[in-house]
This record gives sequence, structure tokens and C-alpha cells, in this order.
Amino acid sequence: MRKVPEMFGSMVFNETAMKERFPKHVYKALKRTMTEGTALDPQIADVVANAMKDWAIEKGATHFTHWFQPMTGITAEKHDSFLSPSTDGTVIMEFSGKELIKGEPDASSFPSGGLRATFEARGYTAWDPTSYAFIKDHTLCIPTAFCSYTGQVLDKKTPLLRSMDAISKEACRVLKLFGKDCKRVTTTVGPEQEYFLINKSDYAKRPDLVITGRTLFGAKAPKGQEMEDHYFGSIRPRVKAFMEDLDEALWELGIYSKTEHNEVAPCQHEMAPIFTTTNIATDHNQLTMEIMKKVADKHGFVCLLHEKPFEGINGSGKHNNWSISTDSGENLLEPGKSPSENVQFLLFLTAVIKAVDEYQDLMRISVASAGNDHRLGANEAPPAIMSMFVGEELEAILDSIVSGTDYTDVSRTMMSIGATVLPAIPKDTTDRNRTSPFAFTGNKFEFRMLGSALNIACPNIMLNTAVAEALSQFADELEKADDFNAALGTLIQREIKAHKRIIFNGNGYGDEWPIEAEKRGLLNLKSTPDALPHYTAQKNLDLFAKHGVYTEEEMKSRQEILLEEYAKTIQIEALTSLDMLGKLIIPAAVNYSGKVADSVNAKAKLGIECPMEVALVRELAEKTSLLMKKRNALEESLNSIPEDAENAAKYYHEVVIPAMDDARRLADALEGKIAKEDYPLPTYGDLLFYV
Repeated sequence: MRKVPEMFGSMVFNETAMKERFPKHVYKALKRTMTEGTALDPQIADVVANAMKDWAIEKGATHFTHWFQPMTGITAEKHDSFLSPSTDGTVIMEFSGKELIKGEPDASSFPSGGLRATFEARGYTAWDPTSYAFIKDHTLCIPTAFCSYTGQVLDKKTPLLRSMDAISKEACRVLKLFGKDCKRVTTTVGPEQEYFLINKSDYAKRPDLVITGRTLFGAKAPKGQEMEDHYFGSIRPRVKAFMEDLDEALWELGIYSKTEHNEVAPCQHEMAPIFTTTNIATDHNQLTMEIMKKVADKHGFVCLLHEKPFEGINGSGKHNNWSISTDSGENLLEPGKSPSENVQFLLFLTAVIKAVDEYQDLMRISVASAGNDHRLGANEAPPAIMSMFVGEELEAILDSIVSGTDYTDVSRTMMSIGATVLPAIPKDTTDRNRTSPFAFTGNKFEFRMLGSALNIACPNIMLNTAVAEALSQFADELEKADDFNAALGTLIQREIKAHKRIIFNGNGYGDEWPIEAEKRGLLNLKSTPDALPHYTAQKNLDLFAKHGVYTEEEMKSRQEILLEEYAKTIQIEALTSLDMLGKLIIPAAVNYSGKVADSVNAKAKLGIECPMEVALVRELAEKTSLLMKKRNALEESLNSIPEDAENAAKYYHEVVIPAMDDARRLADALEGKIAKEDYPLPTYGDLLFYV
């Protein structure tokens, strides 16, 4: 492996490359756009494009693409070569400022939620200069936004950038009241990424994994994660080789891959990056998921990013570590040594508490998907009820604020481990709560409800905008105050008292928590169809319209897209289940019962009694007959799907999924009765415990 400092960012047109290739005035203009959010001067576009093209060609690139994130949740790209014909029959390599700034892909074939019809095909991609261009597969990739011909937003990047502008604007207003002249406040994110690696040869034999990303059938293996021996265990050589190649590929693209380890479930792993700005972190995470799959393929693996690829063991999530920083590098969620006296920190903390409480429906919606429904609340991920963990020290401070009493500081103590050779270590003033959906972890919040395959733009759009609204209300009130300090104290006390219900430091898996949450008036949106109707609640429409993040039309289109996506996902899973039952599992059961019956008949001719084999034949015949009925019931359930998206999603959740589950339970029971050589699918034991 090459030296990391030499390798890092070598395939990125970053500041180092810009400084080397741009005139000073061009570099300063572009840097101002990146750091302060000012509009890009079109007059410098040709200079930027030419330098970018020369750099890319030197790196071996032959094509360029506007790399964007449509509402599919994954990335999209259309490649064009730098090639242009010359008058003498040869070619030259060209790339103009116009080509850099704007592209024109077809907009009609991407999800639009009714915003665009098929005959309204034109769409535009627009360069996002705040995210560096990079080279992937000999192609210069230019991060872009994506919109329709009429300007409606069709992607995830544009509203994310808008939400970052919104929170920056309102945070700067608040900081001005503290005497700080801040031009830009930026949210930062470090998304931890969980994933599974399985053998490519086994994957190819599982139609459910190939088509849906998860196993629709599969009896529990003799061993799962009960021994707790995989978590943080020694990494197997094959997996370690994959991780090394993954790091190298990510580092070349400037992605801050930092931590890697085995996760809880067999063949499950995690990669965690260092924080960067939310926009770039979103781009990087999309790239990370794509590159994980490519690198896995080279090592004979398939990387599974589904939230719940295997029943009965942990699924995969993606922790969204979120914070707010000023252009001078100050973390606004850093409590300092005396958080009870740090009123600026307490005000921003209060804003986050208020935002999560008032928009808990949006926070839940932001992570809603058919895959994540299998994971939330399953003793491996937070429950579907939104709550916040702040820890003992902060809760005690907030309690003292509400009650108006003095706070007694919790001093940090040293903890002796008991062996004389080991040093005493400082004990934190609070523990960590793995059952909390939204936890304060020192100087950031960790949003833990995200599923592993999710594009992190949506949760951060919701969070940024909700916090921007809280800060906006605070600024409106404090800007009018005659006595700022008195008004500040009154505001913090009032808002903490009003929103303290969202703070819960206890066990989110406990049976008593849903009961307690209901008493507090917290929402328990257990499934995606339960959550999505809240998307277009009037308060949510008003929120995004006020801060210019979404129009009402764009909100309704996204609700429609999510409902349709949910319904289509379950439909595909149901059709795949029918296919596997009819072509693989039921025929295998019939064939194996025939083999056993032939053996019974052969023994009977010899006068040998075999009651166990006779009982097995009967059991196989009965279960196979019943499984056929379950398959037919599942097929019948697909004939009555409601036409409107909301009712269709509910129907799939309430009728089709239970029919799939009924068939699965019986099929999994049959799997345990059929000889391995006669069963057509790799078992959980094969998939999870490969050599």
C-alpha cells in the first residue's frame, strides 16, 4: 500500500489541485463560494473547467459526468467524453464552462411524485462547487443538483443545501446576539456505515438476495450471535484484505475512512469516517456504499446494505453523528468544562431539543423505509418512538433550569480498574445509551435510527430545518429584548419545560417505555405507512416553505414517492416469494418426499418396517400441501391492491406482509426436514459461516 498522505485525495480536484492550477483571483472567488455560500461568478467557469479537464486527463480520465442524487436514493450519471472533432480529421479534448455548470439529463424516468410527466422530459443538472469533483472509473465526476425544466427540485442535494443555508442564517443571527460576527455556520456529519459480506457464489444461488437484498426464506442456523464472539473480534484475513482495499479506494477519493471492526452479527462489519460538512459527508457516504460493493466483488464477496438481510440476527444501521460549527471552527454543541455556565451551549442545546420534540414526526419519516421497518425496535436498533438521551449531567442541569434551583456540579472522578499495573482513567459523567434514537455524545448528537442503505440527505434536511426554525424563533424573541441576559434565561427555562417530555435516558427496549411515551404525548409510528401521512401535516408544510427548503408541491411529491417506493418494495418481495415457493422450495419438498416414499416402498418389499420414514413422508406431504395453500393466499392478496398510494401502502403492510410471513414460517420449517443436498438454496449456516 502506498503512503496514506500521498494517496489521500489523489483522485479529487481539491484545494491543493486548485491552488496549483488556478490563477489567484479564480481560486479566491471559488473558495469564497465554498466557504461563505456566495454565488459563483460565471465568468470564471471556463478557467475552472479547462483546469479541471487538464487535471482529469493527466489522471487518466477520458469522460466527464454530472454526478447527481435523484429521488431513487442512489446516484445517477450520464457520461460524455472530452473528445471534440477537429477540422483536420483528428480530435481534441475539450471541456467548457457551460458543460461544467449545466447538464441536461432526461428527467421523466426518475421518480417525481407527479411533478413531471413522461412527455415533459427535460431536466437540468447544476454544478455544486461546495463539493469537490473527483475521478471514478476514468471519469471526471462533477457533483451536481438536479431539477426539472420548470425548476422543481428532483433530487436530494438541492434541499440539503437549502437546509444548510437555513440553519446557517438563523445560527448566525443568534451568535450575533452573543457578540460574534459569524458569516457561515455549517452542520457536520460523520455517518457510521454497517454492512454484511457474504460469498458471491452463495449470493448467486439466492434469488431473494439478488432481487430484494434480503433473505425472504431461511431457517435459523444452529449458531447466530448468541456467543457474542464476533463483535470487535479478530478480523478474518479475507475480510481484512477487503477492508485494506476499501480504505485505499476511499482515501484516493478523499473520504475520511477512519474506523473498521466486526459488528454484532456473523459476517457483519462497520466503517466509520471522520466528520466533514453535511453536504460532502452525504456525497461521500453515497460513494462509500457504491465502492464497498465494487471492492467486495473483487474479493469474491457481495456487500449487503439492506437493513435486515437475515431474520433472527442484527440488521444494519447507519449512525448519523451531527454537530454545528462556525466558520472559525467553534463547535456550538461543545459543553465546555462547565456546561451549566455555558449559556450559548445551553441555548443551542435547547434549540435541538425543541426541534426534535416539535418535529418528531419528520424525524421518524426521514428514516422510514420497508427495510428499516424490520429493524427499528428489534433489540438491535432504537425503537420507532423518537426520544433524546442527554445523559445524567445535562439532565440534572436542565432539571435545575426548569426548577430554578442551583445546579451542583458533577465532578469527574477517576476510576480504578483494580490492577496495579493499569492507570486510573477518568470516568465520564454519563454512560452511553444504545437504545436511544437521538443521543448526545459529548459534543454532537448521534441519530441512530437510520437504516444502512439510506441516503443520509433526508434525515439531515429534516434536522437542519427543524433546528433552524427553533433558532429563528429564539432570534426573533431575543433581538427584541431590552435585557438580553434576562430574556435568555427566561427563554431557556420556558422551552426546556415545554419540551422536556422528549428527553428519556432510560431503556428504550423496556415494555414500560411505549406506555410512558404515550402518557408524554410522544408519537409511536411503528411502520412506514403509519409515519408517511404525517409528512404533509400543515405544520410541516409551513416549516419548509418558511425556510425555502421545499415548496408544498415538492413536499407532496416526496410523500407520493415514498409511499410508492414502499408499496413497490413489498410487491417485489411478494412476487419473489411466490417465484421461489413455486419454482424452488415446494418442488424441493415434493421431490424429497418422493425420495423418502421410494425408500419406504423399497424397504416394505423387503419386509422392513420403517415407521419414522412413513411419519416423515406424511409430515412432508401435509406441510407441502399447506405451504401451497399459503402460497395461493399470498398470490390472492396481490389481486386486491387499492389504487391510491396511501391505502396501497397500508394494504401491503397489513395484508401482504402477514401473508408472506405465514408462508415463510412454513417454508422455513420444511427446510429443516429436507436433506441438504436436496434443498435448492444456501442455508443461513452457509451464508453466515463461510470459510
